[in-house]
Amino acid sequence: MGWAGGTPVLRWRRGGGVGVRRESAVARGSVVGFRAVGVRVCRGARGNPCPVNGELGGRGTGGLCVECARLDRLHSVAADALADDPRVYRVYVAWFGPGLVKVGITREERGSARLLEQGAVVFSWLGRGPLMAARRAEELVRVALGVPDRIPYAEKRRVRAGLPGVAERAEEVRRTHARAGALAGWPESLERIGFEAVDHGAVFGLDGLPPAGGVVRELVAGGCVTGRLLAASGPDLHLATAAGVGRGVEVGGGGGGGVVVLDTRLMKGWELTGVRDGEEGLTVPVLDVRVGDVQGGLF
Repeated sequence: MGWAGGTPVLRWRRGGGVGVRRESAVARGSVVGFRAVGVRVCRGARGNPCPVNGELGGRGTGGLCVECARLDRLHSVAADALADDPRVYRVYVAWFGPGLVKVGITREERGSARLLEQGAVVFSWLGRGPLMAARRAEELVRVALGVPDRIPYAEKRRVRAGLPGVAERAEEVRRTHARAGALAGWPESLERIGFEAVDHGAVFGLDGLPPAGGVVRELVAGGCVTGRLLAASGPDLHLATAAGVGRGVEVGGGGGGGVVVLDTRLMKGWELTGVRDGEEGLTVPVLDVRVGDVQGGLF
């Protein structure tokens, strides 16, 4: 899943890795449904097909075999292998929920796409400039303020339902922005950017979002996922599944009802087919987030 113009889209290829790339918009209230077929295989990295068509496990979110993951990492900004990159980068501070603030960098030409991909509810730019200056500023904020550069998706999902109002969540970003701006040691080549909160709550559909009772653990051959889309944040789809889903087992009772989160990164490398009317909504392993255990086998 990616974000095009602030709208979530599923990107796929008909005919596998060499097929024509397509995009399908994902609208809140619509039904998302598919069945996984065959085995999950690596589709390659950086526009190159996987030379071995490597088979992948179902639980990984990278969607790449070891060799292709190494190639992808080699050309990644995060690997600090592009010190001579002439493009402009931006430093940002992002908020995902109470107490969940991180610092990061992104290419200026990408705008807020990186923040949408991460599921940042609120963010503000801190500065802009050359890559290595942006990287030094990111490290300065991380060390001096104790602000991480990564937050696990499990933590982001845990707090998405019942977030505070727009003003309150922007306040934590404002405080962090002010503290970061007061630090000594900012790179001279990095231009400061004043505080301006950008809120993605409405874009993601988080207002009034019910808590999720489960998270899809992995896709399996023949496994089906069907549900009505309540919200989309980062790579995650929050789906309302049928009542009594999965042969009478209710996922996430006690407030969440049949709300299940699907991390769309788990879909990478699978051949997917549509589902017929009347097919079961969820026949893949699901982690019950109320008890932190995996439901045994398929529902």
